[in-house]
Amino acid sequence: MQVTETLNSGLKREIKVTVPAGDMEAKLVARLSDAKNKVRINGFRPGKVPLQHLRKVYGKSFMAEVVNEILSNSTRTIIAERGEKAAMQPEVTMTEDEKEAEKILAGGADFEFQLAYEVIPAIEIQDFSKISVTRPVVDVAETEVDEQVNRIAESSRSYEPKKGKAEEGDRVTIDYVGKIGGEAFAGGSGTDQPLVLGSKEFIPGFEDQLIGAKAGDEKLVTVTFPENYNAANLAGKEATFDVTVKEVSKPGKLEISDETAKNLGLESLERLREIVRGQIESQFGQMTRQKVKRQLLDQLDASYTFEAPSKLVEAEFTNIWNQVNRDLEAAGRTFADEETTEEEARAEYQRLAERRVRLGLVLAEIGEKAGVQVSDEELQRALFEFVRRYPADQQQEVFDFYRNNQNALTTLRAPLFEEKVVDHLLTQVSVTDKKVSKEELTAEDEEAEGAEKPAKAAKKTAKKADAASAEEPKKKAAPKKKAAAKDADAE
Repeated sequence: MQVTETLNSGLKREIKVTVPAGDMEAKLVARLSDAKNKVRINGFRPGKVPLQHLRKVYGKSFMAEVVNEILSNSTRTIIAERGEKAAMQPEVTMTEDEKEAEKILAGGADFEFQLAYEVIPAIEIQDFSKISVTRPVVDVAETEVDEQVNRIAESSRSYEPKKGKAEEGDRVTIDYVGKIGGEAFAGGSGTDQPLVLGSKEFIPGFEDQLIGAKAGDEKLVTVTFPENYNAANLAGKEATFDVTVKEVSKPGKLEISDETAKNLGLESLERLREIVRGQIESQFGQMTRQKVKRQLLDQLDASYTFEAPSKLVEAEFTNIWNQVNRDLEAAGRTFADEETTEEEARAEYQRLAERRVRLGLVLAEIGEKAGVQVSDEELQRALFEFVRRYPADQQQEVFDFYRNNQNALTTLRAPLFEEKVVDHLLTQVSVTDKKVSKEELTAEDEEAEGAEKPAKAAKKTAKKADAASAEEPKKKAAPKKKAAAKDADAE
């Protein structure tokens, strides 16, 4: 086998490989000889079939197998012997001339093919002691636990039907049909919808106009959708809702006691408070983790500025771009709605793709040098957690798909590996704890956020699309403002 490098430019490599016809013939004869004692051909006793007859019957198919075997085995061997790592599966090209291909299959010509690939650049791991991060820490206040417990109790509060007018705090059950310009719009209708007046669950002005209504009343509610509403076709528009009040209920007494906890399946109020505190600490811990990780990645990004393989960047960009467009479509928005252009967004997401690929290679190199491994048990736990996000009737199908698809499992292993490498790095870098308030912890760090998501307009796109997706199952409740509220809070 003759191996000739025909291109070596930056990370790009092209290799010409020639396997002499004599070597191809030897491999074919070996296969035919092996098959001689196995095949059964009419007119010949087992093991007595002449090689020439076998060649006539199986020659081309066996030679095709030889070609495939050479392509499969030699590609890895050639790159390994060169001391290189291919960023992606090499592109293989062979002759497209039918006559030439026939000669090769007949054993009458050398087999030539070309490999084109990009190499992963050599990465020299730098001294971690120069990296320092600040870990924001929040002490969970009793008032925070009190608020959460109150919300839980409020969600389980009982209501009793009442006669007379609805007041703030009462719950009304309504049917409604939303219209713009006199025409009903998609997703603007609902039946038997419970609504606590004063909860600010619906868009501004909706609930206020139902105060004073009685069971059986029909009301015409006029509101204007917020300018930042997640559905672009409704944002900023005036709408009317034909509302029928079916029931008015008054709230029962709000009790927070051991009995409240028992109604939730817990033994005591103290146990409920313990669980709530643990959940809050977990939420704060996740936020802390993300902020620390972002600081770490930002400093790694600044320290490693090598050229990233273009094919990896292209694949990463395609994934990001497809997701952005799906999110925009789901939200009913355009790039213009996000105060940007497609060209500007492409440039920003291209930079993000390059950053992600570069950091991925750095983390992979660090992990490999440190001997970081993801165990089968860890992968199994991650798979179970992932499957649990799906409806019960789909879980087995999803589980089987991932168990039987190695590439799919790799998508679960990669984030686990990354988190373990981050854990390793946090034992090597300087970490300083800093007490902060809840508001400081939850506040957006625009500069750091920009490193992880392209630009302000792009961030708005992602946030609003995410919020819209979260509301998707509740299309019947079009006047609800939850998604819009999330957008406003996030910004």
